[in-house]
Amino acid sequence: MTAVLRVENVTKSFGRTPVLRGISFDVKEHEVVALLGPSGSGKSTLMKCINLLELVDDGRIWLGDTDITDPRADADDIRSRIGVVFQQFNLFPHMTVMRNVTLGAVKVHHWDRRRAEDRANSLLARIGMKDKAGAYPDQLSGGQQQRVAIIRALMTNPRLLLLDEITSALDPMLVGEVLDMVSELRSQGTTILMATHEMGFAHDAANRVLLLRHGTIAENGTPQEVMDESADPETREFFRHFRR
Repeated sequence: MTAVLRVENVTKSFGRTPVLRGISFDVKEHEVVALLGPSGSGKSTLMKCINLLELVDDGRIWLGDTDITDPRADADDIRSRIGVVFQQFNLFPHMTVMRNVTLGAVKVHHWDRRRAEDRANSLLARIGMKDKAGAYPDQLSGGQQQRVAIIRALMTNPRLLLLDEITSALDPMLVGEVLDMVSELRSQGTTILMATHEMGFAHDAANRVLLLRHGTIAENGTPQEVMDESADPETREFFRHFRR
């Protein structure tokens, strides 16, 4: 399968503190890859480098055939091909669901409003929230707000969807509905890189698992290979603390 994302020997430090130490991996088309690891292992920094929120110190990142770490690369064009959802919903509180979902498509990608609203209605209908198009974020549950944030990220059909700890800010009762939506996206062939602490979900939903440790990739394999069968003592100890 075609590699949608390729990360080649990426390094990143903050001051004298190295955070990423030669990271290399790829994400193939229609693949779901789970990025796991303890706090401080470099997951969030890696996600920010992929979305150009941080610049790498060395190495290269490719989105399809585009070297997005090339200083001459068009950052706005690159971000238009990557959908990103963070743990905080980041919805505009003074805008309706419809305005939140369509704003980027209209203002950044210059879609006409009818096209954007038709696309938004189609996506909202898919998750049973078309009737919430006129609602404001404070009228929604946390799970509903996060699902709206995911819909917003999908508006312009991105090649890659980045999910960065999207359930961390949710009440445990609401986590399931968001993970159900991610499972639906997986079944539809969406290419996803997700950083998560939901180990059971990663085990069941991911095609492949990357385990980060001290800024390096300690494990890269199927969920069964990494989470169930690894012979590495540190890996076994890490997953021992999580019950599925």
